[in-house]
Amino acid sequence: MNGTIRVGNLFGIPFYIAQSWFLVLGLVTWSYASGLAAQFPGLGGSLPWLLGLVAALLLFASVLAHELGHSFVAIRQGIEVKSITLFLFGGLASLEKESKTPSEAFWVAIAGPLVSLLLFGIVTAINVSTPLSGPFAAILGVLAYVNLALAMFNLIPGLPLDGGNILKALVWKVTGNPYKGVVFASRAGQFIGWLAIASGLIPFLVFGSFANFWYALIGWFLLQNAGRAAQSATVQEQLNGLTVADAVTPDSPVVPASLSLREFADEYILGNDKWRRFLVTDDAGQLVGAITVDDLRTIPNPRWSETQVKEIMQPIEQSAVIQSNQSLLEAAMLLEQQQRSALPVIRENGVLVGILEKASIISLLQKRVQANPA
Repeated sequence: MNGTIRVGNLFGIPFYIAQSWFLVLGLVTWSYASGLAAQFPGLGGSLPWLLGLVAALLLFASVLAHELGHSFVAIRQGIEVKSITLFLFGGLASLEKESKTPSEAFWVAIAGPLVSLLLFGIVTAINVSTPLSGPFAAILGVLAYVNLALAMFNLIPGLPLDGGNILKALVWKVTGNPYKGVVFASRAGQFIGWLAIASGLIPFLVFGSFANFWYALIGWFLLQNAGRAAQSATVQEQLNGLTVADAVTPDSPVVPASLSLREFADEYILGNDKWRRFLVTDDAGQLVGAITVDDLRTIPNPRWSETQVKEIMQPIEQSAVIQSNQSLLEAAMLLEQQQRSALPVIRENGVLVGILEKASIISLLQKRVQANPA
């Protein structure tokens, strides 16, 4: 993952830390250390800094617990959690897919804030019921406040916050359309983002004060992510109901396995610079492998007439093939996950249909948008 460092696994979930996290860790440590030193002058030497670091790590542990709350509920629903990442503005649990129903989506979304509220209650109870005092009581007080603020902030009803996902689930429940839920919650997130930007910029422009400038940064973060969520939902809605067969590239690069290399070169390569890789089929039309233009170099030119394509073709992994009746939305996600530009398409009996390219999906999307403008 770009700009992140893998720390290890948490309950089998890959755990990453963004490089920006270390900057925030340093700033939070400095802030807490300065506050403790001012509040408790008796703390000497490096002790305020050590306690400040402990407080900062507890803060990020709270964020991590919040994300684990989302993750555990998703796992119970059979959804794989691809990773958890701590970054500049908090944390993110990356899920393999969406929940199947609005009620399941609701519980995944609400789980994080519920964990934060639970931690707030536990820490507050410890602070009240134990004879702790001094800097340790102050750290517990800050920890309780942070968890309460984390829950309340994330319950703001706009994507990409948890409150936005809750709103998405509610709109999905009412309309029966998950994409309408995403678009509605995204618009709410963009509106809140603009409010946050205004609340940060207006004091600066009017009074020259940077006191609320942090709000502008948060607002920009919300605005960008909400916009991407809305765009993604629009694309998903356009692809919904389509199959891979609907977007197979016309005149896909396919050659018979029995063809000689000389015939392959003369009939498929000379005068055609569009394709560098060709799929290979047997006499029954079933996919048996692939051959590239560069593969010809492995055989001396004089032997091309006596060498067949099947003799130098390369096998194709089963994971790199998709069914023609598969959801086009799932196929588009697979292309993105595997970072491929194209995949072979076959029928259930193994007969090759052609290839599916990212470009053909984009072209189909453009046609559908033009035919059905919002």
